[in-house]
Amino acid sequence: MKVGLPCVAQFVIVLDVTIVAIALPVVQDDLGLSELVLGWVVTVYPLVFGGCLLAAGRIADRYGRRLTFTAGLWVFGGASLLCALAPSGALLLTGRALQGVGAALVSPAALALVTAARPSGRARGRALGWWTAAAAGGGASGWVLGGLLSGWLDWRWVFLVNVPVCLVAALLAPRVLEESRAADPRDEEDAASPHAATAASPHAASLDLPGAVLVTTGLGALVLALSGYPLALVLAAVLLAALFFVERRAANPLLDRRVLGRRAVLSPNAVAAVLTATTTPIALLCVLHVQQDLGLSPATAGLLFPPFNLAVIGASLLGPRRGAIPGGLAAIGAGGLALAISPAIPVMLVAFVVMGAGLGLASVASTAQGTAAVDASDQGLASALLATSAQLGTAFGLALFLPLGFVGAAVLALMLPARTVLRAVARRAAPPTRSPHPRAR
Repeated sequence: MKVGLPCVAQFVIVLDVTIVAIALPVVQDDLGLSELVLGWVVTVYPLVFGGCLLAAGRIADRYGRRLTFTAGLWVFGGASLLCALAPSGALLLTGRALQGVGAALVSPAALALVTAARPSGRARGRALGWWTAAAAGGGASGWVLGGLLSGWLDWRWVFLVNVPVCLVAALLAPRVLEESRAADPRDEEDAASPHAATAASPHAASLDLPGAVLVTTGLGALVLALSGYPLALVLAAVLLAALFFVERRAANPLLDRRVLGRRAVLSPNAVAAVLTATTTPIALLCVLHVQQDLGLSPATAGLLFPPFNLAVIGASLLGPRRGAIPGGLAAIGAGGLALAISPAIPVMLVAFVVMGAGLGLASVASTAQGTAAVDASDQGLASALLATSAQLGTAFGLALFLPLGFVGAAVLALMLPARTVLRAVARRAAPPTRSPHPRAR
């Protein structure tokens, strides 16, 4: 349960990134939404989710991961109920924004709880495999469940299914999960002082509020710009520049340069962004093709995705593997190229299996690397960085590759594998180097 409960919560919050997309035509007809409002029904959730993640990760480290996880579940469940009961587009958008806040509180805290429960060894690899299977499987399952629920029941069930899951998880969390938080070095000094027993340290309660506001609004504006609103890029640049200056002067910065300045942290985050930037637009292009060009209903279109789901989950459960990142990206690129040649349903099903396996392998490897690169006290921030990278990758991919089609996403996925192959060929072709000072015999 210490691993399973956070994984279930992660499945649900990632599910809501995609589950609504396939139900949009039904939502529009029922509420009479304009095209602009309908687009925001999809956009506002990842926008708020992605913008709040880094602040939420630091809150989890500072105030407690279990507390933050439980609070996020209550917010997300209540917001889902508001969406399900919404009589108008305005209330639906409000509920979607609140879902983003709740999801941001849940996601980094949940991954930090998983790594705390399984801190090292093979058990950690298996736990991260389950985590990645839940996250990647949730995103992939949204296409299936959204089509089935909106086609066979009612679009409101797309949101109602979250409510009992969040309720049960929030009630179980205090009973089965152990609380953990970052240890402030200044608190350790206080504990060593003779007055530690009579005075509680205030340092653990400190939070860089200006940094939290700037990173949330700045990343939110950046996601908005990548989602098709280029003027927001100016606002994002101003806010993120202000964040840079504020963080340089902050006594307890939200974005710690000890973490963000390390290649071991940045590389897996770049991979997380590429994975979502390539797979999400390819999946959405397939959904649009089978509904608009082939005339399939949402429920029937959703039934095409189980091979993708099963491949993601199966590959994730293998745990971290050597060469998984370039190999996984190569599989995604190959699937995208196959769909660019022929998006027929038989080709699509085969491509889904190949791409799903690649996504599962590369996701668990990047998650393992991204969390292993930081200390236990920064697990919330590391988890938030990975989730933020994934959200930015989704927004970037949808903005860039929906107009370009399958080829653009496939080329991006193949860049790292191609670089890896070229470097290996260059190393083999290079003549052996000789020492200028041979050892005397």
